[in-house]
Amino acid sequence: MEQIIRGKCVDISSEGKGIIKTVYGVILVDSLLIGEEAEIKVTYSRAGISYGKIIKLLTKSEDRIIPKCPISTSCGGCCFQNASYEYELRYKKKKVSDALTKIGHINCHVNDVIGMKKPEYYRNKIQIPFQRIGKNIVYGFYKANTHKIIPIKSCNIEDYRSKKILKDIQFLMSEMRIEPYNEDNRSGVIRHVLIRTSYHYDEVMVVLVTNVDSFPSRNNFVKELVKRNKSIVTVIQNINSRDTNVILGEKERILYGKGYIKDEILSLKFHISSKSFFQVNPIQTEVLYKLAIEGLNLNKNDTLLDAYSGVGTIGLIASKYVKNVTSVELVKSASDNAKENARNNNIKNIEIINADCTEYIEENLPYFSAVILDPPRKGTSERFLKALLKIKPEKIAYISCDPATLARDLTYLINDYDISLVQPVDMFPRSFHVETVCGLRLKDSKK
Repeated sequence: MEQIIRGKCVDISSEGKGIIKTVYGVILVDSLLIGEEAEIKVTYSRAGISYGKIIKLLTKSEDRIIPKCPISTSCGGCCFQNASYEYELRYKKKKVSDALTKIGHINCHVNDVIGMKKPEYYRNKIQIPFQRIGKNIVYGFYKANTHKIIPIKSCNIEDYRSKKILKDIQFLMSEMRIEPYNEDNRSGVIRHVLIRTSYHYDEVMVVLVTNVDSFPSRNNFVKELVKRNKSIVTVIQNINSRDTNVILGEKERILYGKGYIKDEILSLKFHISSKSFFQVNPIQTEVLYKLAIEGLNLNKNDTLLDAYSGVGTIGLIASKYVKNVTSVELVKSASDNAKENARNNNIKNIEIINADCTEYIEENLPYFSAVILDPPRKGTSERFLKALLKIKPEKIAYISCDPATLARDLTYLINDYDISLVQPVDMFPRSFHVETVCGLRLKDSKK
């Protein structure tokens, strides 16, 4: 017998779900806003928490809006399509504040979130799976916690150029009898299509993630796709035959073009390859990086360490404000891209080192007056933070994409550093994610 519970949303979880507290425990509900009452069907329970879906909405929040996306409730990619943008920004500020106080036990001022004027069509990278359903080849997004594709016609957070390209790929696959990947028997050709777009240039990269090394009609397929879409400047085949949820494989070949697209951040040009880390929101990236650099109050006497530097974006941008930059990145391909980006922008006061940043600090104990770190979602490590405390830079800018790991990491630093800035930036509108720039100053430092 299915369980139907009536409840009121009292808060929002870190993943954007409405929280209902009942005698049965906590229930997390998609698309339920604070203050709303609803009849909820409990769908499953895990680790002491139940999950449910709205059967009937009894009261509506003033912040509830009609979603522009017809599949927003089933796709799982967005959780705030049904809420006003002001509601979403308030939630994200609270998410950062709650993480600092509850996880880090840090009480400090959190600025209002810097949002977008138009929070749509901002993503410059998408990864779309293809499947056969009956007689039709479809593409879309996986329904939450499943491998069932919810077909899409368009997505209003992705670059507008992707819509036609995906439709053309679907048509050409049918016409040329190129089968999508079948997870059950591990047959077929195309698993995913990755599309990267340039904001400042009319350039698009298409990556065909395939289950096999070669397939019939490949050259004709690429030729026709490029013919139909003049923005496509390069097509890459990525081979991934493993039984895995990881999208990209190790082996790649360029089928058309140079293998990269170019884009700009704050007037610097960058080459972007299929595996390059490059922020997905080009408009807000400029806001984010300006904040990080301005928060450091850099000057021509500063020596800057760019940790977790990727393709060198923020270190290269900051180079004109400082004496020199040391950019440290573990992934060799990204480090090579950083060197190329330095050459292309004629920047000479930067040293790019292909190494683990923690080991680099431990082995060299270099002096830096300023450090910028932009680690992945899991944050940095205790070992890195201990290494950082050995060299004690006067100022640090920590760029975080997860308030929980930011709060955890700050607990290692707050005995030696004062927090001078906590500025959330909405890099991912309509999702529960939020980026934060945190500025730190060494205690008793005159700078």
